[in-house]
Amino acid sequence: MKRRLLAQLIAWQKKPVHLPLLLRGARQVGKTFLVEYFGRHYFQNIVSINFEQFPEYNSCFNSLKPHDILHHIEILSEKRIIPGQSLLFLDEIQLCPNAIMALRYFKEQMPELHVIGAGSLLEFALGAKGFHMPVGRVQYLYLKPLSFQEYLQARGLDKLQEFINTATLESDIPDAIHDKALQMVQEYMAIGGMPMVTDHFIQNQSLRECQEYQTLVLRTYSDDFAKYADSAHHKYLQQVYDRTPGLVGQQIKYVNISANMDSRYLKEAIHSLSKAGVITPIYASLAAGLPLISHVQEKKFKLLFLDIGLLKRVTRLDIDLLLNPDLMLNNRGALTEQFVGQELLAYQDPYDEAQLYYWSRDKKGSSAEVDYLIHVDSQIIPIEVKSGKTGRLKSLQILLQEKNLPLGIRISAKKLCRQGNILSVPFYMIGEIARLVRTL
Repeated sequence: MKRRLLAQLIAWQKKPVHLPLLLRGARQVGKTFLVEYFGRHYFQNIVSINFEQFPEYNSCFNSLKPHDILHHIEILSEKRIIPGQSLLFLDEIQLCPNAIMALRYFKEQMPELHVIGAGSLLEFALGAKGFHMPVGRVQYLYLKPLSFQEYLQARGLDKLQEFINTATLESDIPDAIHDKALQMVQEYMAIGGMPMVTDHFIQNQSLRECQEYQTLVLRTYSDDFAKYADSAHHKYLQQVYDRTPGLVGQQIKYVNISANMDSRYLKEAIHSLSKAGVITPIYASLAAGLPLISHVQEKKFKLLFLDIGLLKRVTRLDIDLLLNPDLMLNNRGALTEQFVGQELLAYQDPYDEAQLYYWSRDKKGSSAEVDYLIHVDSQIIPIEVKSGKTGRLKSLQILLQEKNLPLGIRISAKKLCRQGNILSVPFYMIGEIARLVRTL
């Protein structure tokens, strides 16, 4: 499967001066596959070490001297590592804290070597040991589940993706293409963007078997909590993880997560799961200027789950989602908000930890809420999600008027068009929002 992040890896390889990379992302989003594909196709050779499969490599990092480390790895692996020609890949790096510490010394003492580390739940595995992540000597890169556009490529629908990438307000989008794109959104919402699930669906076209793989991925996360978190922390992680899918789209109150658990520890659990990439907090912002984080209301937030397909599975919504064309796109609720939020996160700068916001005003008799806030260059862009082709935009208009913003976006099943200060973007073009806004 071709991933958008490959372009960043290629650019990193070509830099005359580069930092070691630490690839972040939840388990099963495709980190190992991506790096090994990159190593095989863009280097003379790749030396890949998985600390989970081969714990004996831990001893290679008893010394933090790069030359000693490479010498020991070459003996064990029987492979040459040539700076400038080889890629050294340290997978499941959270299981070898010394390997993370060694990354800074590769930068200082062997800067010509290309080194990538990858791991899941890094904070879980290392936090209990008092380990602090290296700062300033390592560059982070974040990988998420397949975006909708990546899903189209995986399904072999390159022509449809190219059409989406080039469509403009002046384009006449035929009904047949519009309907086909919405149908693929519907399919994506049932399958999701976890590579293992997507690959199985492409190979076997079995939705029921995909559900089994989704269940397997969900259990993997629960197993990780038990493996890396102490017992006191584990129960809070598990509670937040179990409750989040049923709370997507709602403003969170800790009592809704658990009426009997200490809110301080629930807050810590949310932070930990966010760092692990399993959930994403969406904070309310006053939208008073950029950066949006400067105007955050920390006590008002929502949560997104990792993946729409996993959300569908954990909430026990069956394959009727794919078989019934009216159930998903015309039913306002968690699925639509999850899909749009997941897409908005997917196209952000992968070098930064993704952030997303919403706007809420609580006034007696005049409350209002806009689903998402993003920015394109120096402009704040509010986004309202509508499941069908119609729907009032009262809250969006209130925000545009209050903050004197020139443009708002409605994401819906409606074709691409503009009516006054509202740009209507169909579900399948969320990845094109920045391009469209810049052309106006």
